[in-house]
Amino acid sequence: MEQLKLLFTKDGVQYQVSRNKNVSLDNAFFMTEESPENALSEKIDTLLADKKYKEITVISALNHFTLMPEGFNNHDLGYDLIAYNAPVDKDEEELMLSINKKFGVQFYYTFPKSTHQKIKDLAIPTKFNFSGEQFLNQITVKNQKEIHINLYHHQCEFFAFEHKKVILYNNLDVNSEVDFLYFIMFTLSKIGFGIADTQFFVYGETTENETFISELKKFVKTLKIVFDNIPNKNFLLNAR
Repeated sequence: MEQLKLLFTKDGVQYQVSRNKNVSLDNAFFMTEESPENALSEKIDTLLADKKYKEITVISALNHFTLMPEGFNNHDLGYDLIAYNAPVDKDEEELMLSINKKFGVQFYYTFPKSTHQKIKDLAIPTKFNFSGEQFLNQITVKNQKEIHINLYHHQCEFFAFEHKKVILYNNLDVNSEVDFLYFIMFTLSKIGFGIADTQFFVYGETTENETFISELKKFVKTLKIVFDNIPNKNFLLNAR
């Protein structure tokens, strides 16, 4: 039987079907202004009903989240903490927890309850994770100031590190080069990172977002593309 991998972003889902690391399907569905309101829900229904999978991996890049130190266990505050960053509907959103022991942090995030229930009802082994935690697993840092940027379709997440410690994480919808540059530069100014002494690393949909990267290169001194999501080969930063 095959494995299904799903990446949820603000306006759609990327999906991949594979058997023993051989990819048979790699595609994406994104909502547009012309899409019916329930188009994404219907697409998920089709994907889940298409085959009987042996395992499902679900990664949420939806920007309903909060970052806390590992070990914080007052889980009752999860929804309230997320609400500082984005509006939360407890009736519609499932509260989830994702822990990264590598850097000693954890994420509370929410995932649509209706989709969560659809997947759970299949009674198939399923791994849920937050994109920030998945991203952290791929990052290697040195004893310097670093910005690691992961690009999606019309979306961006990034970590700031100093002396191998997570200083900041954020996740934002980006629809233009102006949005992207303002997002990065404003954050640098707030955390006191100078352009000249900060190393930049870029991952994800780098081909689709080539103009974003080109604009960033005009302002930063050191930028390296680490990882490109290549169809039928690399997906979800090698999600397992």
